[in-house]
Amino acid sequence: MDTYDTIAAISTAVGEAGIAIVRTSGDNSVEIVDKIFKAKSKKKLKDSENRKFIYGHIYDNDKIIDEVLAVKMLGPHSYSGENIVEIHCHGGIVAVRRILNLLLANGARLAQKGEFTKRGFLNGRIDLSQAEAVIDLIKAKTEDSFDISMKQLEGSISKEVEKIEKNLVGMQALIVANIDFPEDEVEDATYDELKRRNDEITLNIRKLLNNAGRGKLLREGINTLILGKPNVGKSSLLNGMLKYERAIVTDIPGTTRDTIEDYINLDGLLLKVTDTAGIRQTDDEVEKIGVKIARDKIKDADLVIVIFDLSRPFNKDDREILDLIQNKKALFIMNKDDLQARVSDEDIKDLLNDRDYLKLSVRNPEEIKLVENAIKDMFFSGEIIQKDQVYVNNIRHIDALKKALKTMEETRLDLENEVFLDLVEVNLEEALEEISKITGEITTEDVLDRVFSEFCIGK
Repeated sequence: MDTYDTIAAISTAVGEAGIAIVRTSGDNSVEIVDKIFKAKSKKKLKDSENRKFIYGHIYDNDKIIDEVLAVKMLGPHSYSGENIVEIHCHGGIVAVRRILNLLLANGARLAQKGEFTKRGFLNGRIDLSQAEAVIDLIKAKTEDSFDISMKQLEGSISKEVEKIEKNLVGMQALIVANIDFPEDEVEDATYDELKRRNDEITLNIRKLLNNAGRGKLLREGINTLILGKPNVGKSSLLNGMLKYERAIVTDIPGTTRDTIEDYINLDGLLLKVTDTAGIRQTDDEVEKIGVKIARDKIKDADLVIVIFDLSRPFNKDDREILDLIQNKKALFIMNKDDLQARVSDEDIKDLLNDRDYLKLSVRNPEEIKLVENAIKDMFFSGEIIQKDQVYVNNIRHIDALKKALKTMEETRLDLENEVFLDLVEVNLEEALEEISKITGEITTEDVLDRVFSEFCIGK
C-alpha cells in the first residue's frame, strides 16, 4: 500500500438509490477531479471555496457522464487527514462505475479495504481504537451497540487508556529518578508508595475488563441456540420472538431439517438466534444431517434455550439433550402449558435436577415476554446498558488489557518481595507496551492489516 498516492473508491452501497458518492483522497485529489469535472460557474474546483458544494457535470472528453455536486475538503482537517474530494452523483451502478473509472484513468488508484480510515490513523487524526469504532458503527444492529461505538469514536476508550499510560509512565519516572539520581531531591520511591500506585493502575485496568464481557456481547450479540426434540415448539418460539413467521410450523416431526438463523433486537441486546433440527434418533438421512449440525453448533453458543413438551412424557431424547449442554448457560422452557400435561412437577424436578425453568406456551405473545426478560436477567440483570460506563468490546483490546493486568499483578508480588527496582521498571515497560497497543501507539503492520481488512473499500 502506497500512502503517498491518490486513492479513489465508491463510498456508498452499490445499487439503485437517489444519491451515490465517489470519493478520492490524496495530494492530487483536486487536480484529478478537475480533469473530469466542469462546474456550471466555469470555476475550477481548486479555485473554489473549501467544504462548499459545487454544481456541475462529469465529462469523459466531450461527453457528459452525469450531473453532480462536488466538494473538496482539504487536509489536515478531513476524514483521512489528506485532501479529499467527494463527487455526489445519481445513484445506480452505471453512473458511479463510470465516474470511478474516469478517476482511475486520470491518475488515481483504487483504494484498498479501509484505506481511507487507515490513512486517518496514519496521519494522526484518529487512534487505532477510534478507527475500529468506525467499522463497529457501520455494522451496529442495535441502538445500544451504535451508541457504544460512537462513544469509542469520540475517544471514550482512548481517554481511559491515556490515564493508565500516564500513571505507568509516572511510576516508571519515579523509579528511574531514584536509580539514576539517588542523591538529588526527588520523591522517595518507597515500596509502599510503588505498591499504592501499582494498585491504582491495576484497579483501572480491572474496571475496563469488568465491562468487557458486556461490551463484547453488545457488539457481537448473544449467539443463541434453540434446542429440543421435534415438535416441542422451537420454531414457534423463534417466530414469536421475531414477531413474524420466519420458520415453518407443522405437526409433522422433522419439519425443520436445517438450521434457521435470524437476528432479534431485544431492547438493545442483539440475539443471533438459531433454530435447529429436532434432536432425536432417526433413519432419515437428511434429518440426520440436520441433527448433526445442531449438535455441532452447541459448542459455539453463548446461550442454549432448551424446550420441553409438557404434553408428552419425557424420554431418553430429552435426557440426551441435557447431556449435550453441560457447562453451557441454558434457559429451560416447559412448553405447551395450554394443553393437558403428561408430566408432573416431580418429573420436571427429576429431569432438570432442581434447575429453574419457565412454564408457558410459546404461542402466547405475552408469555414470550417472559422468555425475553429471562434472557436479559441472565446476562445483564435486567439492565442492558449503563450510560455512564465505558465498554471495551473489541477482542484485541481485551487481550491487551488482560496481558497488562497479568504483568501488574506480577509486579505487585515483586514489590512485596522488594526486588531490585530496575526489574520492576522492566515489568512496567511491558505493561505500557500492551496498553499502548490499544490506541496503536505501538503496533505492527500485520495488526493494521487485520483491523482494516474488515472495512469496505470506500471507507
